[in-house]
Amino acid sequence: MKKKDITFYKYQGTGNDFVMIDNRDLKFPKENTRWIAFLCDRRLGIGADGLILLEEDAVSDFKMVYYNSDGKESTMCGNGGRCLVAFARFLNVIKDKTSFMAVDGLHSATMDGDVVSLQMIEVNDVKTKPGAMFLNTGSPHHVQMVENLSEFKVKKEGEKLRYGLYGETGSNINFVEPIGENMFAVRTYERGVEDETLSCGTGVTAVAIAMHKAGKVHKNHVYVDVLGGKLEVTFHYENGTYSQVFLTGQAKQVFKGEISC
Repeated sequence: MKKKDITFYKYQGTGNDFVMIDNRDLKFPKENTRWIAFLCDRRLGIGADGLILLEEDAVSDFKMVYYNSDGKESTMCGNGGRCLVAFARFLNVIKDKTSFMAVDGLHSATMDGDVVSLQMIEVNDVKTKPGAMFLNTGSPHHVQMVENLSEFKVKKEGEKLRYGLYGETGSNINFVEPIGENMFAVRTYERGVEDETLSCGTGVTAVAIAMHKAGKVHKNHVYVDVLGGKLEVTFHYENGTYSQVFLTGQAKQVFKGEISC
């Protein structure tokens, strides 16, 4: 079979990086998980935490199809969603406001320069575990407070919890340390990447909600420092439900290229 060149774009949101492909013509080989994993490989391919396809959608501006770097289609990615909004504006699919479909439903977002504010799903179930909390913000997240986070062995300890506590399906694992009033430092081990990433949008969202639930946040605005930069989470809390949850931060195009498949 004759090889063809595929145009891709590289985007990053607070260091969480993604291969972006305009797949409105549906020509990308979505069934080839090995090739998707190759594209995300940092030594043999382009290199990314995940790959995202922008596709047509019948009820919204576009559809988000997300793959982890292991090549498997996965649950919602908050930073990926923010980057895809920036990509959609670059392609002139949208202007500064949008709604799009993802695996966990419809999302709305706005852009101001390179800052994207993305509405996340509502959360009404935060489970308390020994020394930790668990919730789903579009992807499953374990939230655990630790001391001396900068020296913490995130990959080693995250891997133990990801497989040992949550089994093969797994969970993302977030380690948290307070650094000020309504401010936290967060480091995340992501399933599917099977390593620490510089940022995790659904993880940061989970941390903000978990810290509020635990009584460590007394406002509806939380600031989070990740290895790749800074993010903000806002929400409305009433009758046990977190609604109007927004994840806000920068999303930038890094480069454009072509690769043969």
